[in-house]
Amino acid sequence: MNSRARIIFAGSPEFAVPSLEALLRSRHEVVAVLTQPDRPAGRGRQIHAGPVKQAALAAGVSVLQPGTLRDPLIQKFLRELRPDLMVVVAYGQLLPPEVLRIPRIACLNVHASLLPRWRGASPIQAAVLQGDAETGVSLMQMEAGLDTGPVYCTQHTAIGPTETAELLQVRLAEIGGELLAAKLDAILAGELQPVPQPTAGVTYAGRINKADGIIDWSQSALAIDRSIRAFNPWPVAQTLLDGELLRCWSAIPLDAAGQASTPPGTVIRIEQRGIVVQTGDGLLILAEVQVPGKKRMPGFELARSRVLDQAVLGR
Repeated sequence: MNSRARIIFAGSPEFAVPSLEALLRSRHEVVAVLTQPDRPAGRGRQIHAGPVKQAALAAGVSVLQPGTLRDPLIQKFLRELRPDLMVVVAYGQLLPPEVLRIPRIACLNVHASLLPRWRGASPIQAAVLQGDAETGVSLMQMEAGLDTGPVYCTQHTAIGPTETAELLQVRLAEIGGELLAAKLDAILAGELQPVPQPTAGVTYAGRINKADGIIDWSQSALAIDRSIRAFNPWPVAQTLLDGELLRCWSAIPLDAAGQASTPPGTVIRIEQRGIVVQTGDGLLILAEVQVPGKKRMPGFELARSRVLDQAVLGR
């Protein structure tokens, strides 16, 4: 496609910003940006514009923040923009069929997994939680199903052994922007056609809630370490210490098995690297923790202010 395409972008969080910036750097025109309505954030619960809105306004692009895309007036407005393509990245709303049919070419989704693995709302956290060796980004043509559409292309990347969901999200956001920039013209020209997803290997990553962060000490040290990394920065893995909430930001699984007779959650010892805890299988060091009203701190620093030896976490 030699002409300048008209593109609507839909996205909300920081993850979507590199893809928006890739479109803004291209020769094509971003005619409007759709993003979620402003919401309270931070300790003061002040109303703040989201990352995509801030980036769009800084670039001088019109921003729309409808509460729903099912509104016929919103759909009429989008049709009048005459878009060739709509690019959707972590928008936060399902696109009704009427909206999916608006772009001349397609609605294109930048999805943070290697589809069909980890369709759904939290693919990054799911990949870390399940101990996947790799993940990546898929450019997918959207359809009515949940991440079921045919895929234009993918980009693979390894997941580091200590990588948190937060760090992985930053990397995947950049990969998504780069992949979009590299393949955009070929998609617009029809030179790159999407391929249906295989029926084998489909998995789903549901929406995360706060209760998912509660540590089950009967699990293995490796599984608990993965959950701590998967739920960093939200909802943050947590347990109880003497009835008080203890947030766990980072951990180190040990090869040592500990003692089979020791109840899971028991603090075995304190060392420079942190608080050593017995799990259902192996020992885990809580390297960085946080108690209510305090900043994050190394595990051994918490041990200076209270007796932890033989304490049992989770109660």
